[in-house]
Amino acid sequence: MKIEQATWLHEHYEFSLAELCELSGLSETELRELVDYGVLAPIEPDARDWSFRADRLVVARSARRLRKDFDLDPHGVALVVTLLERVRDLETELRDLRAKLPRRQQPS
Repeated sequence: MKIEQATWLHEHYEFSLAELCELSGLSETELRELVDYGVLAPIEPDARDWSFRADRLVVARSARRLRKDFDLDPHGVALVVTLLERVRDLETELRDLRAKLPRRQQPS
């Protein structure tokens, strides 16, 4: 059984490119391709050493699983990850809108 160190993905925590590679299981080349395709965005794209918000680890790990499980090329991974994030955003928006609706009274 493999035990991994748990890291709380605090919104203010950042990972370097090397840390993101190690934690996600993707190579630096693969991560750079995801940046090129717009799936991952460094905090400061023009910086010499990229760093990423901690929540990008979830995206990078999803990309690794998609690449491995479905044998997708980088473009295919980028497309699927983008669509999955869009679906999650829409589900969140729908949940928020439903929460604002008045509750219907149940018939007695």
